[in-house]
Formats: sequence, C-alpha cells, structure tokens
Amino acid sequence: MTVRIVGLVGALVFATACGGADTARSDDRVAHSSGQLARGDVPLGTIGRVATAAEIQAWDIDVNPTGHGLPIGRGTHDSGAQLFAAKCAVCHGARGEGMAIYPKLIGREPHDDFAFGRDPKLVKTIGNYWPYSTTLFDYVRRAMPLNAPGSLSSNEVYNLVAFLLAENGIIARDSVIDQRTLPAVRMPARKRFVRDDRTGGSAFR
Repeated sequence: MTVRIVGLVGALVFATACGGADTARSDDRVAHSSGQLARGDVPLGTIGRVATAAEIQAWDIDVNPTGHGLPIGRGTHDSGAQLFAAKCAVCHGARGEGMAIYPKLIGREPHDDFAFGRDPKLVKTIGNYWPYSTTLFDYVRRAMPLNAPGSLSSNEVYNLVAFLLAENGIIARDSVIDQRTLPAVRMPARKRFVRDDRTGGSAFR
C-alpha cells in the first residue's frame, strides 16, 4: 500500500511549481491521456506525494493487546504520580476523579458487578472497564496530554501507566512497568469481553 501526504498547501505548491494552475491542468490532461508518469512515480494531477519511510514510521506506533509495538522503557508509580500532577491533573483531577467534560480515570466501582449495560449512569474507568492494559499505553502515547498529544517520551508514558494501574488497584505501587511486564497485567474487566466472531451477511447486526 502506498501512503501519500495530502494537503491543500501541498497541492497549491505543486501547481505553482509546475507553472501555475493552468499549466498544471494542461499537464494533467496530457499525463492522463498518455497514461505516462510525468515526474518520478507520481502522475501529474495526483494530490500529495509518496510518504517517506521516516514519516510512516513516526505514525506506525500502534500497540496491540499482546504488547507488540511497545517501545523500550520503564515506569513506576511514584514517578508517574509527579508527572500526572504536572500534566494530567488539570483536566482529570488531582486524584483522577474527572473534571467537567474530562473523564474519570480512577475507580473500581462497580467492582465485580459489570452492570454497564443495565445502568447507563455508571462511569467507565480504567479500573472497572478497560479490557487490555496495553491500550492504556497506546492511547496515552497517541492522544495525551490534550494540549500536546504525542509529546510524551516512552518513559513518561510508562510512568503514567504505572501510576494509573496502581491507583486503580490493579498492580502494586512498587511494580515496574515496561515492555515485558505491561502485557502480563490482566485487567479486572478482561473476562467481560469476548472476541467478535461475526462474519457479516444478512444476519449481521
């Protein structure tokens, strides 16, 4: 699969470099009518360019439930507590209790009674709902903090993960979280989730 970088600015720059919009449209007709590639491997008239290997690698950071994709690093509860206070508490509260539109992160209620389908008022947290520990690393690295997503180092993410897991009572406070130990953490609600084995068709809903 070829990945392209697409954007209005890139399209405008491309058209200007070809001698203006009229020239770009003229070249586009020639390229499409002849079926030939005009510059490199990208036909004229194609918006964007082929992404570089470095650009693809920068975005290819997903982590799956087995831990595949986790980077080298480590984190602890105490270091995570300091980081949470500095970068997360402003939105999620000093104790992860949530504030205004920002979700609550810490809490094991309703414990073993997984009643979310019966009571829509129940609040889903990391401790009572999330099925995979690795999802926590994946999400924090991609999306947090809200004002600077993707700015945290791997060690900082591991520290925050260690803090949140410990505060939710899932791991001990002296645990060290890294690429080996994190996938081994079994979340309290894991058994409540099953693989979707539906195959589609007329009966699929």
